[in-house]
Amino acid sequence: MVLSTPVRAALTIEITGGAEGAQPIAIVPFGWEGATAPPEDIAGIISADLHRSGEFAPLPEKSMASRPHEGSQVNFADWRAAGAPNLVIGKLRASGNGYVAQFQLFDVFKGEQLAGYSIASSEQDLRRTAHQISDIIYEKLTGQPGAFATRIAYVTEVRGANAKSRYSLWVADADGYNPVAILNSAQPLMSPAWSPDGARLAYVSFERRRPEVYVQEIATRHRELVASYPGINSAPAWSPDGTRLALTLSKDGSPDVYILSLRNKSLLRVTDSPAIDTEPSWSPDGKSLVFTSDRGGRPQLYRVSAAGGKPQRLTFEGDYNAHGVFSPDGRSLVMVTGESNRFRIAVQDLSSGAQRIVTDTRLDESPSFAPNGAIIAYATEVNNRGVLAMVSVDGRVRQRVTQTEGNAREPAWGPRTNRPKP
Repeated sequence: MVLSTPVRAALTIEITGGAEGAQPIAIVPFGWEGATAPPEDIAGIISADLHRSGEFAPLPEKSMASRPHEGSQVNFADWRAAGAPNLVIGKLRASGNGYVAQFQLFDVFKGEQLAGYSIASSEQDLRRTAHQISDIIYEKLTGQPGAFATRIAYVTEVRGANAKSRYSLWVADADGYNPVAILNSAQPLMSPAWSPDGARLAYVSFERRRPEVYVQEIATRHRELVASYPGINSAPAWSPDGTRLALTLSKDGSPDVYILSLRNKSLLRVTDSPAIDTEPSWSPDGKSLVFTSDRGGRPQLYRVSAAGGKPQRLTFEGDYNAHGVFSPDGRSLVMVTGESNRFRIAVQDLSSGAQRIVTDTRLDESPSFAPNGAIIAYATEVNNRGVLAMVSVDGRVRQRVTQTEGNAREPAWGPRTNRPKP
């Protein structure tokens, strides 16, 4: 039996490595205009977001000489003396049935405003509004889009008192808040994959005692069984236009990569090999796929046209490279690379072929790029427990995401959402 549930569980993010050389930034506690206590600490959420990025080191509140909430109240000399090249001020005010969050970002040394926004929000969306502000600040100061106002999906397995496992498919904010189980099952759930619009998840369920692929709307929980062919139905991956799924099917013998049209349910066979071809991932332009195959004797990554044809081998370092995923700009691949029973996350530049290992744990799997390409989420094992983790694409900043119970695995980072207008 499959159920959805509003049960909440906590995720905690801990920075476990890197962040040296982060740029100081002053984020002043927001002012408040309302009758009761403010419903969220907007400045606190922004500080936590920017700190986790590894790019910024927010000043401690106790070191702030003043607490301006308006541009006219800022004495730039104070902040230059505090060593903060950038300053964020703002306020939150009640407005009708909701709120308005206003903020300004300043270049302290030039005494110039770099960004200023006024964003309407509801109490339910205030954390998301704070993440949107973090995205704006991050992009203005780094030149890269932020990914704080995004979500992740993941699977947990909790062993009950009767030794039977319970599997859940979760969706949470990228900072671990607001996790909601959108599906519970007594049978394994695997391989969640976000639709490009962030409205649906494709995944593999064993609830009918065999692997089948479903597509589920997150808001309504409505779902559709889209692949139930004889044999294996696994590893769904959305095309960039959201109209097709790449899948691994074994209906014709050995596992091969197929493309399923979600409009008319037609199938296109992309690979045809007696080897195991699996874990397809689309290039950002939708013209090709990368997949894992042991056709050369050991698992390696290959690239093939989305129309089919002769695959091209992409990986040659080591005897195990699998689960390749294109970066959002299509210039690199993230993958699991194995050596001497140690499996770590690596990033390979597609133009040079150079591979760089970015994790230092032992059983890493299921890498997934943030939509800005700066961070990689993956699953690993700590103290015999499955946990989620994140690492910057250069391997410099590492974070561990722990849940209150059970094992977590198979993170999938959702797409970036629209940003507010100034």
